[in-house]
Amino acid sequence: MQKYAAEFFGTFWLVLGGCGSAVLAAAFPALGIGFVGVSLAFGLTVLTMAYAIGHISGCHLNPAVSIGLWAAKRFPANQLIPYIVAQVAGGIVAATVLYFIVTGKADFTTLGGFASNGYGEYSPGKFSMAAALITEVVMTMMFLIIILGATDKRAPQGFAPIAIGLGLTLIHLISIPVTNTSVNPARSTAVALFAGEFAIGQLWLFWLAPIAGAILGAVIYRFIGNEDQPA
Repeated sequence: MQKYAAEFFGTFWLVLGGCGSAVLAAAFPALGIGFVGVSLAFGLTVLTMAYAIGHISGCHLNPAVSIGLWAAKRFPANQLIPYIVAQVAGGIVAATVLYFIVTGKADFTTLGGFASNGYGEYSPGKFSMAAALITEVVMTMMFLIIILGATDKRAPQGFAPIAIGLGLTLIHLISIPVTNTSVNPARSTAVALFAGEFAIGQLWLFWLAPIAGAILGAVIYRFIGNEDQPA
């Protein structure tokens, strides 16, 4: 239960910190943090939680990461469902807290997109469904390669959270204009429940693409990172 609780609170922090920065601070009058600030916020949530709970649960915070680690033979299958449930639940609670904060503003009128992910009309840059699918698969693939490489026993010890956090920051810098960046089905689900029918209707892509990308990343790293491969 400690592992599942850690995943719950870790994903809570990721959604509250990352999506909260997007909703509350990205376009704040005159001094908004913009795409760069939101990208850093997501990276910092993972970096801080990796040091806080990495030794407890591994700090997955993401169903796609858990599935990718399982595909890489780094995580047991019998813990997949409880991890995913804890991650989605933590994200939903964070989105609920964010909802109450947002609606507490004196001149509140609408939630807007509520940091939800989307394609087509609901993509920040109006990118197509195909572009969104490719982006989410490739970004999650690279994220898994970073995670698996940084946590490899042959890698420098103690620096994995920095590499993983900065990796997620870079992913957001690349892909916010395309999909508002998911690479995490729990993060997408949490805010979609509040954003409305359009976000829920497109949610399938933000489960399918990150999971496919994570499995692909695991397969690639099992090949390039295999100690038995000839030099």
